[in-house]
Amino acid sequence: MKVVSFVRLHNRFILTLLLGAVFIWSLFSIKWNADLVHSGGIPTLLQIVDGLVQPDLSPEVLKLGFESAWITLAYAVVGMTLAVIYAFIVGILASGVLTSNKMTRIISKVFFRGILGFTRAIHELIWAWLFVAAIGLSPFAAIFALAIPYGGILGRIFADMLNDVSEEPIKALKSAGASKWQILIYGYLPLIWADMISYTMYRFECAIRSSAIMSFIGLGGLGYQIQLSLQDVKYDRVWAFVFFLIGLVIFVDIWSNFVRKALTERKRSSGFSPGWRSVSFTGLLVIGSWVYIHLAENAQFFELLSDKNLEAAKRFFGGLIGLTSEHPAFLDANNWAAALKLTLETLEMSIMAIGFATIAAFLTVVPAARTIANGQLTGAKKWYNWILYGVVRIFYIFSRSVPELVWAMMIIFIFKPGLLPGAIALALHNFGILGKLWAEVIEDMDSRPIRNLATAGASKIETLFYGILPYCIAEVSYVYPLPLGSYYADNDCRWICRCRRSGNGI
Repeated sequence: MKVVSFVRLHNRFILTLLLGAVFIWSLFSIKWNADLVHSGGIPTLLQIVDGLVQPDLSPEVLKLGFESAWITLAYAVVGMTLAVIYAFIVGILASGVLTSNKMTRIISKVFFRGILGFTRAIHELIWAWLFVAAIGLSPFAAIFALAIPYGGILGRIFADMLNDVSEEPIKALKSAGASKWQILIYGYLPLIWADMISYTMYRFECAIRSSAIMSFIGLGGLGYQIQLSLQDVKYDRVWAFVFFLIGLVIFVDIWSNFVRKALTERKRSSGFSPGWRSVSFTGLLVIGSWVYIHLAENAQFFELLSDKNLEAAKRFFGGLIGLTSEHPAFLDANNWAAALKLTLETLEMSIMAIGFATIAAFLTVVPAARTIANGQLTGAKKWYNWILYGVVRIFYIFSRSVPELVWAMMIIFIFKPGLLPGAIALALHNFGILGKLWAEVIEDMDSRPIRNLATAGASKIETLFYGILPYCIAEVSYVYPLPLGSYYADNDCRWICRCRRSGNGI
């Protein structure tokens, strides 16, 4: 046991050094000189801060903010409706539970998981640009751009849930002569439906931010208003619409908590509980969103199949795969060399961003834990701990609620275009994600070892390095392989950690 523990510690130390070296390597991709900042970068920063302190809350802006928030919410709801349908069908096929033999099971899993992998690998903004080029500036361009990648993400998780179901009840149904469909309906789905709903609601929270990004293609919503305000250099309006976006994310977070509680509780409460009222509200919201898209936005689904749109789509997607070009771009070696260079820069930017976010989260996570603020973990109650807790938690909510693209559009007014503005934008968003995740890990840890350290006379620094950090590193390493620099890491990390702590498998 001692040898195994030493090997694990040794490997962890080497991995830490390796990650640190990679982060330092990414820093050398930036030329750290005065040319990084615009000549008017500092005055612009002061104007942005002034707009943050004094946002434009005029009746005109408030009215526009509520209207744009509703458009953003409606797009997210409609997009997630299609995503759930796509994920449910393809996820079941990708799990292989309906196949009859081992060979067809392998073929089904490889083929449909490949489809899910392809659809979720492309960012929703890229999908939006593709659909706008193919079908024009239609609301369905944004809706499909949300539905496809989120359907791929949900479908992959649904397939994994089905594959992780315990074999005992499935064998019992098989021995009773149940068909494949009966086993699916009466065996698999009842065991995972609560986790499916829980993860879908987490994904919906993330879809709100993505819906705001969809607005940048010109279809209205909060992102569109933020973009127009930035073009007019009206930072007070920018922050007003950003606050609307933050409020919308918080609203959805609270609402989804009620929905998950109602749908996953083992014992139904008597009467029409607040949780079940939230479920009814969800149904009305889905219907209302579809009606709004159909009537107010005048989006006709069957118009997508018109001869004009089909011809445009054929021409566009044919061009993507080189059918309409004598010299396709993917056959040009220079294009591959440029793509490789851009891939390396993207990697450097991502590493730099996660490094900045990790350092910032590490420096702020301890006061952000509720068990530190109330003295449960340390045994010492200090009044100022609650103030620090509130301030840091507000920073976490603020940073992760604003999409990376919005951060980037503001930062580019301060720094010149390059890797650094993108890295800072990603770091600001993921700072809130990592900080909240780590704080929740600290809140759920056993307080007895920490209290023993404090009783033995350990200082706060010693308690942090010998008590809190070893536990946090072990827990966070469980979800570290997730793409923490991506747009969906927030909900993946929180959902997986909570499932693990509650004893539920994925």
